[in-house]
Amino acid sequence: MSKQSILPEAGFIRLPTVLAVFPVSKTTLWEMIKKGTFPKPVKLGPRISAWPVEAIRAFLEAVGH
Repeated sequence: MSKQSILPEAGFIRLPTVLAVFPVSKTTLWEMIKKGTFPKPVKLGPRISAWPVEAIRAFLEAVGH
């Protein structure tokens, strides 16, 4: 089972799912976002951020995951 197969077809995914398909620490992920090397999340509410699944799929394809 590939890591991308746990991603939904469309929609948004939260941090635990992102870390399941791209296993780095939270700190590393947020540093990558800050540097612009990882897609930024979208704010869905005052305390909820998520990533469009299409952006994560594109990132994983670009880095060869």
